[in-house]
Amino acid sequence: MIRITMLGTSGATPTKLRSLPGVALSYEGNVFLFDCGEGTQMQLIRRGVNMSRIRAILLTHAHGDHVIGVAGLVRSLALAGRKEPLLIFVPKGYEGVVKSLVSFDKAVMTYPIGIRGVEPGKVYRGRDFTISAFRLSHNIPACGYIFKTDDKKRFIKDKCSRLGLEGEMYSILQKKGRLRLGKKTVRISEVTRREAGKKIVYACDTRPSQATVAAARGADLLIHEATYADSEKGLARERAHSTASEAARIARKAGARRLVLTHISARYKSQAQHEAESRKIFANAVVAKDGDDIFI
Repeated sequence: MIRITMLGTSGATPTKLRSLPGVALSYEGNVFLFDCGEGTQMQLIRRGVNMSRIRAILLTHAHGDHVIGVAGLVRSLALAGRKEPLLIFVPKGYEGVVKSLVSFDKAVMTYPIGIRGVEPGKVYRGRDFTISAFRLSHNIPACGYIFKTDDKKRFIKDKCSRLGLEGEMYSILQKKGRLRLGKKTVRISEVTRREAGKKIVYACDTRPSQATVAAARGADLLIHEATYADSEKGLARERAHSTASEAARIARKAGARRLVLTHISARYKSQAQHEAESRKIFANAVVAKDGDDIFI
């Protein structure tokens, strides 16, 4: 089970109900943090996400509303006595921004911090998942991220029963790919089916782009910025952001299963307009609220 916690869903400035951007993905005891706006560590505490489990922080770009929370978070982890390494990813060329947030006051860090410049492609490999980056279309270099669990082979019970497979025969098939059973050789491809891994895509801040469509192809969940409603589509173009309708079209083109809209401008007091406009195009769309948990 993958848990996605929406820590901050505002854009540029916080509101009484929306904090600055941050999404925590929890999987098999590990936490991956996508963006880290001011106040993210408080949101982690409020939402019951264990900070000590954070393995990596993946920043979409170096605008302040997405990165300033790094400064406080890394210091809190040090004060808690962390020893495990922490990786922080940021688009290539902006590593110095993150380094300054980590070191500006010469705070003592009790653990190693690795700052990695990101280009499109695989950036992190876990036991049974990968995290990859892709280009976003913003007014400074920016990257979105794809979290994808590995595809799995599942035994087809009926076929296995008919052939008389039992006990350790399954492990032999998994290790060797074939098994002699009487006069017949059984190949693993004959008794298994492929089960696609889970795919979560995060795109914030960005104009609509084909790169996002390609990255989100068949995604179980697309988290996409929707800074503006359609009435402000000119401003969205000018400031390199997206409207709710534009995000919905990306989800529809990509064949995503679910769409969650985030990075909502502080000018909007209600999410109703964003939801109505996006659902005209993509029915399975919602506007995220701070604290929402999504399970995949």
